[in-house]
Amino acid sequence: MQKNEVLGSLCSNTKVIHCRPEMASPEVHKKRASFGSFDTSSRSMKAPLRELNGVAVSSTNSSSLLSVSSAAAASSSAGGSFGGMPFRRFSGCYECKLVVDPLLGISKDPSLRGTICSCPECGEIFMKAENLELHQAVRHAVSELGPEDTSKNIVEIIFKSSWLKKQTPICQIDRILKVQNTPKTISKFEEYRDSIKSKATKKHPRCIADGNELLRFHCTTFACSLGLSGSTNLCNTIPKCNVCSIIKNGFKVAQETNGKGILTTATSGKAHDKAAGVEDGDYEKRAMLVCRVIAGRVKKNIMEGDNLEECDSVAGAVGVYSDLDELFVFNPNAILPCFVVIYRGF
Repeated sequence: MQKNEVLGSLCSNTKVIHCRPEMASPEVHKKRASFGSFDTSSRSMKAPLRELNGVAVSSTNSSSLLSVSSAAAASSSAGGSFGGMPFRRFSGCYECKLVVDPLLGISKDPSLRGTICSCPECGEIFMKAENLELHQAVRHAVSELGPEDTSKNIVEIIFKSSWLKKQTPICQIDRILKVQNTPKTISKFEEYRDSIKSKATKKHPRCIADGNELLRFHCTTFACSLGLSGSTNLCNTIPKCNVCSIIKNGFKVAQETNGKGILTTATSGKAHDKAAGVEDGDYEKRAMLVCRVIAGRVKKNIMEGDNLEECDSVAGAVGVYSDLDELFVFNPNAILPCFVVIYRGF
């Protein structure tokens, strides 16, 4: 008599099953031979499940395991249910008996329920929260606003009314996208605003109230079809595509001109003229970012050698309609892109 053979599993939390050799009649051998397509050396035979989607399965009866598996596969492919549970909604690991509902995030292993995260948009499952956040930041970064969205009408009015280029007809808007900022990005923006409010004095009442928050424009170029035909993902040409790079990684002070900081403008027309990396007469595709900006303490008429530690942003050129037509901020967390206007015809 040979010793009991220990058959393990590749998953660490699968129980090891001890298989006892047994004498089989010729009829049994014939039945086993009929399952020629079933690979007895596969790892799924080494550690059969004690329970398959809530139905008990004997570890010593391979034929019953096959019948249950066949029924489950047929039910799943047909979009039906087995034992009252819709198989199409579930995914999991055969080895470790982990079964997950993509919508509810429920696992058979209670110790894993706190770590499993499912995307509310597409149902894809992630074992770590940071992986889910990265997925959302790239695959569900933007969403196009439809005619029924009041935000679309408001952004369009603000964009066109501040174009202020009378010598050129108002450009045509192709689409307006809402930026789906991640909780981490929003948290950084709010933390920066709180830091401005905490160090503000009575000399700056707006800073005490809301950090001196403003609605500003920032124009840049893009090299993809962001938001076209309802697409929500960013392109894979980052950092060549400036818009996708900003949405994913935020603004970069070092990339801006003049070394003053990140340029924001009070009007869309001024932002169009000051688009970074675009020379006069260049008709490269441009996009307008409508952003929330924490201006904080603004220093005007800056001179060479002035101490910039006493301010949070610097005013640039003064325009006809605003004394803050140009505003440079030093901290990338001070800007939160909220909308992207894709336009043409300029």
